[in-house]
Amino acid sequence: MKSLKQALVLWLLLPLLLLPTGPLQAEEDCPALFRYTMKQLHSSQMLNLCEVTAGQPVLLVNTASHCGFTDQFADLEAIHQKYKDSGLVVLGVSSDSFDQEDEDEGKAAEICFKNFGVTFTMLSTVAVRGENAHPLFQEIARQDTAPKWNFYKYLIDPAGKVVSSNSSFTLPDDDDIEALLATAR
Repeated sequence: MKSLKQALVLWLLLPLLLLPTGPLQAEEDCPALFRYTMKQLHSSQMLNLCEVTAGQPVLLVNTASHCGFTDQFADLEAIHQKYKDSGLVVLGVSSDSFDQEDEDEGKAAEICFKNFGVTFTMLSTVAVRGENAHPLFQEIARQDTAPKWNFYKYLIDPAGKVVSSNSSFTLPDDDDIEALLATAR
């Protein structure tokens, strides 16, 4: 009788066990480009990039705190403020691939968060080019080009495809960002 009850309970609960769960479903819907967990800058918090990007268009940029282009943090923050309510996710990734990131992550964080008021998501230092590049940037290089210096910027559609890139010298213009946002509607 006991095994009959166990079999009946299992029979009743089995369909519930087979239902997809939120995180698994989100992973399936997330582009392979963003199926990584990365550490938030100057934090112990690990961020799931699928959750951070949430199927939205992304402006991805590799950063360094001691670079001649560091002032672009202010420009990137302005883009973030202007387009965050329209769905654009600005994602900064600290990198020392060009030997210009502070060895002290706290000091690097202070430069972007305190000196430039950055509120967009910043990730801890990873390699962005070469054999040791983080897989996110390996895929970026496969689709487009690896960063040739700090503050390379990539516009990525919700499907995880790089649609344009900008060198350290240029920011994506409003027309490019608005065209990208239109693809997400």
